[in-house]
Amino acid sequence: MKEYSSFRDPSGFIFYEGGVLFRQINSCYRAQYEKLMGSGLYDKLVSANQIVEHKKAEIETGHPGSFCVIEPERVPFISYPYEWSFSQMKDAALVTLKIHRRAIDCGMILKDASAYNIQFIGGTPKLIDTLSFDFYKEGEPWIAYGQFCRHFLAPLFLAAYTDIRLPQLLRIYIDGIPIDLASKLLKGKGGFAARQHIHWQARSVAKHAEDGKDSAKLHTPKISKFNYIALIDGLIRTVENISLKNVKTEWMDYYNATNYSQDALRGKESIVADFIEGANFSQLWDFGANDGRFSRIALEHGVSYAVAFDIDPVAVDINYNKTKTGKLNMLPLILDFTNPSPGIGFANRERLPVNERQKPDCILALALIHHLAVSNNLPLEKIAEWFAELTENLIIEFVPKEDSQVRILLATREDIFLDYTQPGFEKAFMLFFDKIKAEPVAGSARTIYLFKKKKGNQDV
Repeated sequence: MKEYSSFRDPSGFIFYEGGVLFRQINSCYRAQYEKLMGSGLYDKLVSANQIVEHKKAEIETGHPGSFCVIEPERVPFISYPYEWSFSQMKDAALVTLKIHRRAIDCGMILKDASAYNIQFIGGTPKLIDTLSFDFYKEGEPWIAYGQFCRHFLAPLFLAAYTDIRLPQLLRIYIDGIPIDLASKLLKGKGGFAARQHIHWQARSVAKHAEDGKDSAKLHTPKISKFNYIALIDGLIRTVENISLKNVKTEWMDYYNATNYSQDALRGKESIVADFIEGANFSQLWDFGANDGRFSRIALEHGVSYAVAFDIDPVAVDINYNKTKTGKLNMLPLILDFTNPSPGIGFANRERLPVNERQKPDCILALALIHHLAVSNNLPLEKIAEWFAELTENLIIEFVPKEDSQVRILLATREDIFLDYTQPGFEKAFMLFFDKIKAEPVAGSARTIYLFKKKKGNQDV
């Protein structure tokens, strides 16, 4: 089965056979692929942990124009840049530039600077597109410079100097945030680097927008190799120097502000560990993961890989930096459960909705249900139904109305949530799941449940 999103690249495509991922390399890309492998560039990138490894595959695709087939390292979970935190975006930008810099020394360049070509494995960003390389040609500027600015620099500058939520514009603009829009939103902020790569570029694009209509105006400026390398080195320093300053968000300090006592928190940790221990879950999704505390507990008790989703970009950033430092099998991502990542791109199929990329063995949903049901007025039955579409196993915490956090939510609205009771919760979820265990959290009014999808709901 051919990967739909591969249709744009004439150099090859991704396909699956027997559940294994392969990439066909077309004959038109043979010379570049042989240069990548023969120059030592691929080996250098593998040694630097900057590219996914691959091996030659003894398989025939039957597709015309095939040169060879490779089997790349499988990424545990595919993520998209509008789901990344600031530090993830920054690290992805840096690895893109550093790969390009290594390529120049080997007589090659990155012809693409798409953020979608980078994926995270164990807290490490890696290039997944083996076909992104081309030959360096003396005098030619970097063809992917504008794309790099749209995919990386624009969201980084906007997050750092305007609003940390603005990288979400990447959900609208699949080829990166338009430079003129980024310039308007920055309003002159960002220092010399933003002037050089965002504001001046926006003016240049506007000035030359009509040049294509007059062939006499078409002119590509030449750039020496020395200046070419200086540009890339300068971009690396620019990205390294972009940082978040004094950004505060609602949930960034959750575990210091929660109404849990230390004894109750330890009890909650013990219950979650007990539910997970021995279950042999391969992949777990943690909704409302905050800084990843319970995702890490899941990993310690047998889960192979955790995807830790949270709506708060700073909490996700904190979790990512912990994941990176600990080299954990975890992927922190930004996700609004009430408005999850949709399908975007051509035919809405180039970038898949979160629920179509993979299915976890288990979902962990702690301290979340009251936000969904009370803050967002989502019916319990609808919440249960969507969980049942995603997973076979669910560990979920019920937070009753007498809990102080729910009382805070109800303080500013009418209590219209008549079914939001523990019996109402169990009734809604047991339409789709069997209740395996229910353990009260000592020192609180909360209860943690372990549910398993009903056999009759396997196709929900």
